[in-house]
Amino acid sequence: MTIATVPREIGTARRWSILGASTLAALSTACVVNGGAFLIPELQRSTGIGLPSASLLAMMASIGLMITTIPWGAALDRYGERSILLLSLGGTVAATTGTVVAAAFSAPTWLLGATLLLAGASAASTNGAGGRIVVGWFPAAQRGTAMGIRQMAQPLGVGVSAMTVPVLAQHVGLAAGTAVFPILATIALAVTALVIIDPPHPAGASAAAAPNPYRHSDFLWRVHGVSVLLVIPQMALWTFVPVWLMVDRGWAPATAGVLVTVTQIVGALGRIAAGRWSDQWGSRMRPIRIIAAAAATATILLAVTDAFNSPVAIAIMVAASIITVADNGLAFTSVAEFAGPSWSGRALAFQNTAQYLAGSAAVPLIATTIDGVGYPIAFAVTAIAPLIALPLVPRDPR
Repeated sequence: MTIATVPREIGTARRWSILGASTLAALSTACVVNGGAFLIPELQRSTGIGLPSASLLAMMASIGLMITTIPWGAALDRYGERSILLLSLGGTVAATTGTVVAAAFSAPTWLLGATLLLAGASAASTNGAGGRIVVGWFPAAQRGTAMGIRQMAQPLGVGVSAMTVPVLAQHVGLAAGTAVFPILATIALAVTALVIIDPPHPAGASAAAAPNPYRHSDFLWRVHGVSVLLVIPQMALWTFVPVWLMVDRGWAPATAGVLVTVTQIVGALGRIAAGRWSDQWGSRMRPIRIIAAAAATATILLAVTDAFNSPVAIAIMVAASIITVADNGLAFTSVAEFAGPSWSGRALAFQNTAQYLAGSAAVPLIATTIDGVGYPIAFAVTAIAPLIALPLVPRDPR
């Protein structure tokens, strides 16, 4: 296993500030990629499209991210984090501004979808960059915790979207809801320019000569496979819980947004706890195995309680939403550590691409299942994925 050496040229405060800046960049991406889910009720109301079509439109940013994550990862391996983040976030600002303009002028839904696709494609570098920054600037005994903090970006991004996008879309209009995306991307771009510096990595011939970590071990392949399976219930809950609360349970958008935001904040803290847990155990894989079992159990319980229209289903949903996001930081840390600095951009990009491909494929299928047989069966189906993942979790590499 190749592990980057942590240099001593910067102080502790600067190291953590770089982590904070990369987390903000990834948070802006999470808003772009996941914020479309909170537009679904307004899209249905204002355009008259059905849930499957609205869900597909909401997934366009995810599809764009999936298409370009691997090229961005290769660019990170070659050019480093700072320059690629600046280019990526600049493109995100431009594309999301196009989304706002399209929504403001009631453009056809295909044009709105195209701008979201471009926004996701532009934003796709931030996750891989953040993973490389953690492994490049932090010692091994702190990486689980540091990656847990970096991985807070996703649930916090969902929480920010939940508190802003549906309320603005309902009360002001679709353009106001989408305006959240370029505002956050602009802030992230400015902070990145001020704070982030690249950790030292092998360059030139040394990087090119680094061995391919996929050739002589199945560790990365198995981690990718497990992560793909575990992202399915996560994406299902992130995408459909707001609609479930507002449409199926009759909650007001503001009330639903508060609950989703609180849930995502707790989920973000859970990622830090999981990272700290893995640092203390000296293992990334054993916690993932436990999380997979808990995710399957919680999702099955959600299906059962929702089938009986029990108010307990709300509490189970909160628990399931927290559990299903806890594994991401552990998987990212293990991938970046095992791949090493010359391959981590591509390895993390492959991880992200596979996860978003699974999520992009699963969301329309789950929407169709909800339309056909209801939420309880859809929740039960998503519980199958973490059950399959359990025996696939590899042992920790030596």
